[in-house]
Amino acid sequence: MHSLLVLNGPNLNLLGTRQPEIYGRTTLADIEALCAATAREVGARVSCWQSNHEGALVEAIQQARRSHDGIILNAGAYTHSSIALMDAIAATGLPTVELHLSNIHAREPFRQRSFIAPVAVGQICGFGANGYRLAILALVEHLQRRAGTESDATDGPPTETR
Repeated sequence: MHSLLVLNGPNLNLLGTRQPEIYGRTTLADIEALCAATAREVGARVSCWQSNHEGALVEAIQQARRSHDGIILNAGAYTHSSIALMDAIAATGLPTVELHLSNIHAREPFRQRSFIAPVAVGQICGFGANGYRLAILALVEHLQRRAGTESDATDGPPTETR
């Protein structure tokens, strides 16, 4: 059973009331319930956590390597400014999916630059709260593929069947 950490950055605790025309009316509690339900569907465990503090998010990423198989990260505004988050993801080696509720590529130019993307296995943006469901499905599939590749690599040379 894969264990996933869903990390949410600054201002995501205000979902539901913060700029609903951009971020929707779904609350962070609703998103956490969606994550738990989706994880159950695919036989995974999920832990959700939010912080407005960059250092706390860095520490959560660092600690995740002891207890989680992958990370889903909505870094909010830190996406566009935090080399520290990028470095923490790279240092842990945990597969990370970058997530955004809005389509950052269709927004202001400064939001179109991501420091997270170069160290993420993928990016999901523009699908609102459903992006969390998509991210869980994608990350679990990635982890299963990776586990299959690793076990294939250790099972010896491939054999030919006729």
